[in-house]
Amino acid sequence: MPEPFAFGIVMTLASLVLTWWLTPADAEKVVMSWGNGLASLLPFITQVCLTILFAYALAHLGPVPAFLERLAGLPRTARGAYAFVALFAGCVSLIAWPLGTILGGLMAKQVAMSFRDRGQKVHYPLLGGAAFSGFVVWHMGYSGSAPLLVATQGNPMQEQLGGLLPVTQTILSPFNLVTIVVTLATVALVASRLAPADAELEEIDAASEAQDPEQHSQETPLEERHSGPAYRLENSRWLTSSMGVLLIIYVANWFYSKGIQLDLNIVNWTFLAACLLLTRSAAEFTQVLMQAGRAVVPTLLQYPLYAGIMGVMLGTGLVAQLADYFARIGTAETLPLIAFFSGGVINMFIPSGGAQWAVQGPAFLSAAEALGTAPELIVMGIAYGDQWTNIIHPFVVIPLLIMTGLPANKVLSYSFILFLVATVPLAGGLIVAGFW
Repeated sequence: MPEPFAFGIVMTLASLVLTWWLTPADAEKVVMSWGNGLASLLPFITQVCLTILFAYALAHLGPVPAFLERLAGLPRTARGAYAFVALFAGCVSLIAWPLGTILGGLMAKQVAMSFRDRGQKVHYPLLGGAAFSGFVVWHMGYSGSAPLLVATQGNPMQEQLGGLLPVTQTILSPFNLVTIVVTLATVALVASRLAPADAELEEIDAASEAQDPEQHSQETPLEERHSGPAYRLENSRWLTSSMGVLLIIYVANWFYSKGIQLDLNIVNWTFLAACLLLTRSAAEFTQVLMQAGRAVVPTLLQYPLYAGIMGVMLGTGLVAQLADYFARIGTAETLPLIAFFSGGVINMFIPSGGAQWAVQGPAFLSAAEALGTAPELIVMGIAYGDQWTNIIHPFVVIPLLIMTGLPANKVLSYSFILFLVATVPLAGGLIVAGFW
């Protein structure tokens, strides 16, 4: 598979040709829709870059490295290690989706180093693929875009739904909770059986381990080699701790006033507060962030490409056209399954859960009303499709590649197998719920 940036260019060219061929839009309309979309995700790109920076830093400050190292030492066999990282990534993804690829990648690296230090062999690319595949359940959890949107007062589809759709009917519904368990168990079990022969095992190498910012920070310890008020200020703990406390007060007030609501900004400020409370000084925190800063370069380079793809698909009406077609060919029982598969296809062009729901939702909800399908099954069907193809998407995998130092082709070769495997429990859950 080509390098992610090259793949992004290929996807861009493919989307331009596809929209020009399948829609009434002329070449000028196609190109302008693409160009107008390039900057559409800039706020989201900033949020994701901050998430990567803060999560990266958090994993290398205070007692966190030792805690992750202890967790990484739990699996005692290679098969157990592959299953462990898949389950770990899946569980943290359910809490907040950015954690899946970031902490999942970090755990894969820690497990690989733990096995190497014990003199045991483990296949590092499979650890990365298993960690990325655990991400396949993120949209079924606490930060799921579509379920949270339809449960929020004033959402664009509230009138079409006839009111709010509470999370007790989507995220916390029995069929969703059972599907989470079955999907994660299936992915973990199959991942534990995918290792190649011992002669073909690839252990973690020096290049991957060298990406650890903690090692770099240890090369220049924060010893007191200077004097003066400026130096004492930047190396004092009270300065960063006071800012961390202020952020904690803000986040606590947010949850007190708004209830249990989570968005990417609150995730970032929580991460930043934890970093500021754990770091010894502003100088140390800056030093760690400088080492982690290179991690955001691929994100800054590639995310605008997918924003352009989203722009051309939305601006020319191709996504709405595809969604409307899929919605018209279903029955009351099969419509959630069609929403699932169409969601997986559209996600390859619009890798944003919220944007995808905004485009697919209206057409599928109208079809659901006509056919008598429960709207919560449509919401979760599209959510399942979105998360399903996320684990083979070269755009989504970027943070994990940064955390592990692995090339995309080695991670995605394993996650593609697990993507096929995850089809069964995800589609099966919707089929059972549709006929229940």
